[in-house]
Amino acid sequence: MKKTILVLFASISIISCDYFKKEEEVKPEPVDAAKDVVLGGDKDDNGCLASAGYTWSKLNKECVRVFSGLQLSPANNPSSDDATLCTYVLFDEKADNAELFLPNQDESIILTRKAEGQPYVNGEWQLIPWKGFVLKKSGEIVYSGDGEIGNKVSGSLDSEEIPITE
Repeated sequence: MKKTILVLFASISIISCDYFKKEEEVKPEPVDAAKDVVLGGDKDDNGCLASAGYTWSKLNKECVRVFSGLQLSPANNPSSDDATLCTYVLFDEKADNAELFLPNQDESIILTRKAEGQPYVNGEWQLIPWKGFVLKKSGEIVYSGDGEIGNKVSGSLDSEEIPITE
């Protein structure tokens, strides 16, 4: 009888300890969707990975790094080291068309030229091949570059020296 009571008491003790242990268990926190961000998952509508510097080129129909193209510096600050203020130009294979990637603008602009040596034009925009390149908007010089990938022109440009094409 003493053995039965001892076994019964031990069984109740084990069961009751397990009961209290289950009550003390911490419930898992709900998963926050904002924390489940996949790194490198910032592709745009065309599948270009913006965090790696890629953007869609309407002209070349592919993801490109615009800073690998021709860099034009602001005409009012040509020696600026801030690449985010620059505009970038990419050309198609035949160099008949140019695509402008302007700072703080989502859409690129396609410019077309009629013949070699002529300016690339789209509405109020003109890209003129002259001592490198000069980009005009409504007849005013807004950007200039020496024609080298990534290099900048320093010094001033006198608008009287630049050929005017209408």
